[in-house]
Amino acid sequence: MNPSVLTGGRPLHLTDISVLRQRARQHIEEGAVTDGYAADREAVITMLNAALATELVCVLRYKRHYFMASGIHSEPVAAEFLEHANEEMGHADQIAKRIVQLKGEPNFSPEGLAERSHAEYVAGTTLRDMIKEDLIAERIAIESYREMIAYLGNNDPTTRRMLVDILTVEEEHADELSSLIESIRD
Repeated sequence: MNPSVLTGGRPLHLTDISVLRQRARQHIEEGAVTDGYAADREAVITMLNAALATELVCVLRYKRHYFMASGIHSEPVAAEFLEHANEEMGHADQIAKRIVQLKGEPNFSPEGLAERSHAEYVAGTTLRDMIKEDLIAERIAIESYREMIAYLGNNDPTTRRMLVDILTVEEEHADELSSLIESIRD
C-alpha cells in the first residue's frame, strides 16, 4: 500500500502495512500500549487513579445520601441519588479498566482515598444540604475532567473519548441536581 495515495484531493499519510505488522510484533507484552501511544503513560495512570478516587468518593457520598434522605420530598430525590451512585460506580469501573489496559494498577485502597479524590466527602444534614454537596462535587468533577481532556489532547484518544463520555454524564448530573436544589426548601 502506498502511504501517500491521494484521497479526496488530500494526501493520506498512513504507515506502510509491513511496518505496522513489524511494530505490532515488538513489545507484545504491552498489550494495547503500542509505539504510537503518544501520552506519558505513567502520568495518565496517575491522573486516572485520581479520577477513580473521585468517582469512588462520589459513590460513597451518593449512597449515604440515598439512605439518609428523609422528609416529604425525599423519595424522588433519594431515587436520583441512587441512580447517580450507580452511574458513578460505572465510571469508576470504566476508569479502572482503562488503567489496566495501560498496564497500570487501579488504586482501590481506602487508605488515602479522600486525599486522592478531587471531590470531598461532605455528608450534609438536610436534603437540601445533601443536594448542594453533590452539586459541588459534580462541578469539581466537571472541571477536573475538562482539564484531563485538555491535557490528553490527541495523545491518547481512547482515554480522552472515555473521559468525554464521563464528562457528559457529570454535566447531566449537575443539571439534574441544580433543578432539584431549586425545588427543595429547608
